[in-house]
Order: sequence, then C-alpha cells, then structure tokens
Amino acid sequence: MIFTLITFSLQLSVLLSGVSAWHHSPSSKVQRSLSKIANTILKVSSIDRDVDTPTKQKTQRQPLNVRIDNIWYDLSGWRKSHPAGDHWIDLYSNRDATEVMHGFHSERGRSMYQRLPRSKNVEELEEIAGPVSQLTLNFRKLRDKLEADGWWKRDLLHEARLISIWATLFGSGVFLSKTAALPAVVLLALANTAAGWIGHDYIHGVDKFSFRMRNFAAITAGMSPTWWSDKHNKHHALTNEVGVDEDIATDPAIYVYPPAPEKDTPARKFQHLYLPLPLSLLFLIWRIDSAKLCFNDAMNGFKRKTQGETISQLLHYAFMFTFVPIPVFLGQLFLAGLMTATIVTVTHQSEDLFFEHNRDFVDAQFRSTRDAKCMNIFTDWLWGGMQWQLEHHLFPSMPRSKYPALSKILKKFAKENNIEYRVTDELDILKLNWEMYRDNAAKPAIPGQPHFEGKEVNWGGRGEKVL
Repeated sequence: MIFTLITFSLQLSVLLSGVSAWHHSPSSKVQRSLSKIANTILKVSSIDRDVDTPTKQKTQRQPLNVRIDNIWYDLSGWRKSHPAGDHWIDLYSNRDATEVMHGFHSERGRSMYQRLPRSKNVEELEEIAGPVSQLTLNFRKLRDKLEADGWWKRDLLHEARLISIWATLFGSGVFLSKTAALPAVVLLALANTAAGWIGHDYIHGVDKFSFRMRNFAAITAGMSPTWWSDKHNKHHALTNEVGVDEDIATDPAIYVYPPAPEKDTPARKFQHLYLPLPLSLLFLIWRIDSAKLCFNDAMNGFKRKTQGETISQLLHYAFMFTFVPIPVFLGQLFLAGLMTATIVTVTHQSEDLFFEHNRDFVDAQFRSTRDAKCMNIFTDWLWGGMQWQLEHHLFPSMPRSKYPALSKILKKFAKENNIEYRVTDELDILKLNWEMYRDNAAKPAIPGQPHFEGKEVNWGGRGEKVL
C-alpha cells in the first residue's frame, strides 16, 4: 500500500506542476474560490494602509542598464515583470549579466530579452562595467560548443535509477518507522537527502522533463521550488560575495569570517565544537521558509503561481504525519539536514570570499569553488552531484549526469587559461572546512567588517536599499 501511495504521489506531483495554469481557466471553481478568499483578505488588510499611508508621488523612471552578449539593454520597464523577481534585475544594474542569463534560463527565455529596448549611453556604461576578460570570452566559446554538442540532453534512464533508489529508501523507511525507529530514521534521512539533490537538479533544469518534475522536491521533501530559486540562484550568480550570498550569511550561529564587534557573540569561540548542531537545522529552516513563501503567496492571490507546489507540500505532510511517527520524522529531518549542510558548505566556505563585487563571473566561480573526490560508490551517490561543484556552478542547468565527463573538459580549460582547478579528497575537504571554522573562532573581531543585513538592505552588496 505504501509503495502504491508513493507512486500515486509522484504521478500527482507531475500533474500538479500544471496547477499554476488554473488562473487561465475561468471554469475552475477551485481557483475562483481561492481567488475570492485571497482577494477578500487583501481588501480587509489594505483598509488601514489606505487610510494611514499618504499617496505616493509618481517619480520618473530611471534607466536600468544590463549588458548581455556585448549589447546593453534598458530593463527599467520590464523589471517588475521578471518571473524570478525584480531584485535580480537590480543586482545587475550597470553590470554584465551574460553568464547568468545563459546559465539560468531556457532557450525561450534567452530569446525574449533580445526584444527589450537598447540602452542609450553605451560608452559610459562600458566604462563602468569594464571590458570582458579573455577568460570569459574563452568560456563563452566553450559553452557554445557544449550546447551545439547536445550536453543539455537529459538521460532519462539515469533519472529513473535515481528516483528508484529514492523510492526504495523512502518506502523502506516508512515501512519500518513504527517498528524499528533507528533504521527508519537513517533510511528516511538518506531518502530526504536524495530527494533534495534530485529536486535541485530539476529546479535548475531547462528541459521539458525538468519542467514536468519541478514539484518533485515539494512533494517528496516539503520544499518550495519558488523559494529555492529565489535563494539558490543568487548564490550561484554571486558566489561567496559578502552581503549577497546567503549561503555564507550563517551568523550569529556560525561565522565564516570574523565579524564586526557589534555583530560578534561569545559563542563564536566555540563554533568549531558545536558545528554539527546548526548544520542539522538546515532542512527544518528550509521547510519553514518554503511554507512561509507559499502562505504569503496565497494571501496575495497566488501572484507567483505557487498553487501546485503549495498543494504538493500539503500532500507531503499529510502522508508523513499519517504513516511516520513524529519522533522518527524529526530525527530523519535533523540527520538529513546535517548530511546535506555538510556537503553544500565544504565546497565553498573554505575558498575565496569577495568583499567587493568580482566583475568576472568565470574567475569568481573558479576561485570560490572546490570539487570533492569521492572514495567509493556510496559517497559518490550521497554527494548527489555536488562533488562536481565547479561544473555545476559554471553550467547550473546542465543535467548532473554530465558532470563527470565535463570535469575532464574543465580541467583542460583551466590549464589552457592558467587558472586553478581545485579538487580535494572528500575527507580532506571536510577537514579544510572544519579548520576554517576553528581558525575564525580564534580571530579577533574587525571594526567595519561588512555584514549581511537582509534582502531589503544588501541586494547587490552595494549597501543601498532596493525599493
């Protein structure tokens, strides 16, 4: 029965990927009901704002210029319509966004920006942004060649193997959850970790199969694809940039660099000793953030079209709380969080940090990323493709099954372009990261040290508010 429910849930997840199209269907009673409820709540909650808030004066729209493929576009009239949010456009004002555009967008999306209006003051903008480096030009040639050679074609047999392993672990864990708690916790934690990696690949993907499977992480691990994209793609675009990359904004629990005195805590001296505790909270935090995003979107009339992933998350929790005892559910959640957080942090946090914006995307990825060399078939599976972290950061939408072969090409590319390709045995990279936390525990606080203050202050790492 459990395996039947798992199969049904996966099929339902695929169907729910199309739920976001409800708003196009005037015959949908469910959508009309949801919209009426949300609109009523919005009207009631807006009464006070209408009374207390003075009418805003209209201001003249300022240009917002971005360079893509050596052409400057004025995105000021389009920023509010950007599906992933206007903050992305603001991040790249007066900057080159070529690698981000091609790295995160489908072929259709990459064709649409060319219709946007061109910028006027090109010479001034070129001086601000600076020239494109030879390293980046060579990388663009490499990307064009890989695209022409079909490297983005997904291996469906590989996907079937990964999903089968997840289903076996998950089904076994659920089956044992009421009779053998400890084995169940381990099996479900491995399943949770695997679901995260699989869902991560589909959320990044730009192929039709990925689009259909976009809600996989929502129904199998309770995580919102929309929330994940908001957070994770920014990490990809500006990796290890202090004030922007939330993956290194882990204080006050743990510090990856010495803070300013006013942001310091006495516990920092011991962070290398209690490190597993905050790491184990990863999935709990991600699930809470996912639920908050979907709830807020529901209260705003589903403007971000999260209906499908919202229902997927509800189905996930309904299933888990029906068949899995709460202590087992929490135990696997913390164990999975510890495993996943360890893997996602070690490939970046001991590498270069950027306290100023690095104009060269390719250089920044090579300097902020280290691959891990796995010792056996089990850890190779457990890392979920993140052992090929550089490959993933340079080509995030490429299916992870391609990364082992891609690594050989990137090693050659690095040698030809005189840049370091960093790779370390998996145990040594764990040691490197722990030593980073130990060393930062002993360093004194630094007056004036930059700090991540949150999206409303630090988008772009420039210290200005993005309104």
